[in-house]
Amino acid sequence: MLVTAIGVVFTAWFNASGPDTVDRISGEPPIKVGHVAVEYAAQDTTLRRPVTDPADRAVLLGSASGSRRETVMARHDWAPLETAEVTVVLIGNRSNLRIVDIQPRVLDRKPVSDGALLLHTPAGEADTVEVTADLDEPAPRFTSTEDPDTTYFRKKQIDLKRDERVTLSMAITGTAAYYAFDLQVTVLAEDRTEQMTIRGPDMTPFRVTGISGKYHAYYTTAPLGGWQPISRSQACAIGRKVGKAGKC
Repeated sequence: MLVTAIGVVFTAWFNASGPDTVDRISGEPPIKVGHVAVEYAAQDTTLRRPVTDPADRAVLLGSASGSRRETVMARHDWAPLETAEVTVVLIGNRSNLRIVDIQPRVLDRKPVSDGALLLHTPAGEADTVEVTADLDEPAPRFTSTEDPDTTYFRKKQIDLKRDERVTLSMAITGTAAYYAFDLQVTVLAEDRTEQMTIRGPDMTPFRVTGISGKYHAYYTTAPLGGWQPISRSQACAIGRKVGKAGKC
């Protein structure tokens, strides 16, 4: 009877708290990152360095697969122009937890990228996003478009149970410089505060850059795929952000 009673008590405890204890002991994070994506489709972008290697240039200008082209551009520090649209799916990994804060953390700040400007035709308009942050600010923080003067997570925090998901759509802007950044997440689980870091899809920092007055090269989308060179005057004619920023 005693063994049975102990077994019942243990089962009740394990069902209530056991998985959390096991995860904590094993070093499992309180939340898991199910998906990270940066929107590049129909988004004006830049390269930090011009593409001069003949093989890389052939991939950029030719009809190679999209993944090969993206690899070349990633090697040249491909960065969205002025706004990085980031989508993150977080999954609860405790019985109960609360995401109390998410902050962008600047890892590197350099002059704006001027290696190449890649323009879509026509340039895509930014989608509506849930929260935004401006890396040009001394202490970047997420705010909502409805209340831009108040830190978003000061008023609204996110509660998750195990295996529950939340999708965060974030617009991180930077116009004064080139920024490499990650996201710092603060989580409260069982009265314990933990922090974790979210990086880009390839586990490298996210990037965003302001507009340069002049680029080493200009490109726009080619009808048959890839990119085609254009002149600076052509870029000024089709580049909505470039013209709006008075860089032509």
